[in-house]
Amino acid sequence: MIQTIIVDDDPFVRLSLQTILEAQDDIAVVALGGTGEEAVALFEEHAPDVLLMDIQMPGMGGLDAAERILAAHPDARVVFLTTFSDDEYIVRALRLGAKGYLIKQEVATIAPALRTVMAGQSVLGGEVLGRVDALMRKEGAASAASSAAPTAGESGGAHESLTERERAVVELVAEGLDNREIAAELFLSEGTVRNHISAILQKLDLKNRTQLAISYYRER
Repeated sequence: MIQTIIVDDDPFVRLSLQTILEAQDDIAVVALGGTGEEAVALFEEHAPDVLLMDIQMPGMGGLDAAERILAAHPDARVVFLTTFSDDEYIVRALRLGAKGYLIKQEVATIAPALRTVMAGQSVLGGEVLGRVDALMRKEGAASAASSAAPTAGESGGAHESLTERERAVVELVAEGLDNREIAAELFLSEGTVRNHISAILQKLDLKNRTQLAISYYRER
């Protein structure tokens, strides 16, 4: 069972989400909350598989709550479910290491998204996915402008710093494969795949697999 906590300041939304998710055979809602402070406390109490949380709430918002939770539990699976597809929110959520950013109107995608997150992948709602590439370009523009231009013989593409094997791993991550599937595809152990991904994220100064996939499509 996917042990899930739902945090949203609207009681109707909380109960509706609980009803939708508990209709699934493999999802259990273990707690409900209405503020960022409650999200932090409930996470510490229940250690859920997934925290499904709104962004704008009274007091501590979802992003601040996620920052506190992920600072203490870097492997926490935080998925934002919100009506706000604001550019700043999306970028901050990805940089924090959130595993997903979904839009409330896309209700049918929530349960499959939780399963995807449990399989080790990140999820973005359709509306968000359509904008993320442009967002990441904009975010990288300032640092790119201040960086030294490539010297003769160097490529301007960030992925040029990767080995051939690392580029193969990135391509499969971008295709949505999890570590086990990548290991089978490249005849590697899962531990080796994890090590490759950690090294790649460090080389490219990225936070998570979602950003890695985005950077792959941007470099193409």
